[in-house]
Amino acid sequence: MKYLKSEFPLAIAFVVLGLGLMAEHSAVEHGGLALWGLLLVILAAIIGVAFRIAHHAEVLALRLGEPYGTLILTLAAVSVEVVILVVLLQGEPNPTLARDTVFAAVMFDINGILGLAAIVGGLKHGSAKYNVDSGNSFIAMLMVAVGIGMFIPDFVPDVQWQAYSVFSIAVMALMYAGFLRLQTVEHRTFFEYSSETEEESHDEANSPNRLHVAVMVGAIVLVGLLSEVLSVLLDAGLTGSGLPKSIPAVLVALISASPEILTALKAAQQNRMQTTVNIALGASLATVLLTLPVIEAIALFSGDRIVMALTPVQGGLLLLTFLTVMNNLHDGETNAIEGISHFALFAAFIALVSMGLV
Repeated sequence: MKYLKSEFPLAIAFVVLGLGLMAEHSAVEHGGLALWGLLLVILAAIIGVAFRIAHHAEVLALRLGEPYGTLILTLAAVSVEVVILVVLLQGEPNPTLARDTVFAAVMFDINGILGLAAIVGGLKHGSAKYNVDSGNSFIAMLMVAVGIGMFIPDFVPDVQWQAYSVFSIAVMALMYAGFLRLQTVEHRTFFEYSSETEEESHDEANSPNRLHVAVMVGAIVLVGLLSEVLSVLLDAGLTGSGLPKSIPAVLVALISASPEILTALKAAQQNRMQTTVNIALGASLATVLLTLPVIEAIALFSGDRIVMALTPVQGGLLLLTFLTVMNNLHDGETNAIEGISHFALFAAFIALVSMGLV
C-alpha cells in the first residue's frame, strides 16, 4: 500500500489523460480559459510523471553509485525530452522546434541548474569541491557536439543536408558511445569525488531494480500519450496569440529539467558538488548527443530538413555560456559568485524568450 501511494501522481496522470482526450476538442473550440486551463492541467500532470521517473532513476542511481547514478538520471530526463519533442513535431509544422528545445535545455542545465546549485552550495558551504577532470571532459565533448550539430549546419547548403545529417548522426553516436565507455570504465575516476557525503536511500521497500525500470518505461510512455494532448492544445493556443514561438521548446526543456533541478539543489545543499556538475553538464551533453541524432533521423525519414543552425542571438548566448563555464570550472571549486554569473546568463535567456528573440 505504501508503494502504491507513492505512485499516486501516475494514477492522477492517467485520469488527466482520460479527461484530456475527452475534453481537448471542446477546449479547442471554446478557447480562452477552457483551453489554457486544460493545457496547464496536462502540463502539471506531465511534470508530476517526470518527477516519478526521476525518483525511480534516483533509486537506481543510489544503488549503482557514481558515475552510473547521474548517468541514469540524465538518460531518464533526456528520454522524457525526446519523447515529448517527437510528439510535438507531429503537430503543426515547426522546423525550429528541435533546435530551440536543445538550446533551451542547455541554458536550463548549465546556467539554470549549475548556477542555482553553485549559489545554494556556496552560501551554505563556501567553496564546494569537485573533480576538475569531469568538468574539462564534459566541456570538451559538449563544445564539439554543439559545433557539429548546431554551428556547422548553418553553412551546409540544402542540396547536401542529407549527407551531412547522416555524417552528424554517425559522429554523435560514436562520440556518445566512446564517452560512455570512458566515463564508466577507463576514466571513471574523473567523475567521482572521494570526500562526498553519502546520500541516504529513500527506497525503504527494498524493491527489485526491474520494478523501477518497468515503472520508468511505463511512465515515459504515459508522458508520450499526455504530450499528444498537449501538442493539440499548444497548437491551438499559440495560433494567432502573438506569444513567442519558442514557448513549446522552453516547456519541453522545463519538463525534463525540473526533477534534475531539485536533485542538483539537494546535492549542493549536502556539499556533493560532483553530483551537481555531473547532472548539469552530463544532461547537456546527453541532450545534444542523443536528441540531435533522433531529430536528424526523423528529418531523413520524412525528407524535410529540420533547422538546427543557431540564430545569431542563440549563438552569442551559447558562446558566453561556454566562456563562463570554462572560466568557472577550471580549478575544482565552485562558489556563489560563479553561480551568480551563470544565473545572470539564465535570466538573460528568459528575458530574450519573453521578447521573442530566441
